[in-house]
Amino acid sequence: MSVAGAGSAREVAIDAARRAGALLRQKVGRVREVRRKGPVDLVTEADRASEELILGAIRARFPEHAILAEESGALSGSAGEAAYRWLIDPLDGTTNFAHGYPFYAVSIALEAAGEVVLGVVYVPPLDELYVAERGRGAWLNGRRLHVSQTATLLEALVATGFLYDVDARGRNLPHWANFMHATQAVRRDGSAAIDLCHVAAGRVDGYWEEGLAPWDAAAGVLMVREAGGRVTGYRGELFGLGGPTCVASNGLIHDAMLRVLARGMAAG
Repeated sequence: MSVAGAGSAREVAIDAARRAGALLRQKVGRVREVRRKGPVDLVTEADRASEELILGAIRARFPEHAILAEESGALSGSAGEAAYRWLIDPLDGTTNFAHGYPFYAVSIALEAAGEVVLGVVYVPPLDELYVAERGRGAWLNGRRLHVSQTATLLEALVATGFLYDVDARGRNLPHWANFMHATQAVRRDGSAAIDLCHVAAGRVDGYWEEGLAPWDAAAGVLMVREAGGRVTGYRGELFGLGGPTCVASNGLIHDAMLRVLARGMAAG
């Protein structure tokens, strides 16, 4: 994609994220239809309306691009096998949203030749817009982001999330207990996109989670890397979208986090 094309993609993503966020704000507390994709995995009319808005914006400007969206699945561009693919989570934190808990986001990312080159995350309740471009840095409402300088795990605030599969949720409990003993505190906020952005912004020092979908992680992982952080799997392996596990940190505490996770996996 040319420099001009990349700039256009950025503008389209930012505009779509902001407009989808405004739509979500209007629907908070007024959701009439909630469907279950699993025992605790919800989808609302707001998820679908947000996704339709974002899809329309991208298709109007880039009809040849492929799309992978949480509710619609994989969609081909007009050119068939596209070199560019958008990854869309129209409402990350649906359970929070459905309960009126003000912690949810819109996440949009763009891949070029398999590499995520653009990430946009908009948090409507806080009016916070995170933007990252590969090789150009990460930003929050126009302010350059950098991960924290927390050097030890005992000083660190870390975050995590749990699987939607109720029977598999217990796999994270040993890790939770171990990190509670090893860190200053642990948070569980219910939005992977926001947790990753908080690592990028230095608000939390590290984050771990299992079972993230590509649309959950794409924009946030780019945000962390462009803010100077590190992202791997639980064993320190290269992280890939759709990979089974994710660890993101400021880099300084990363190896210590991996050691804590190793203890939990060995005990399991």
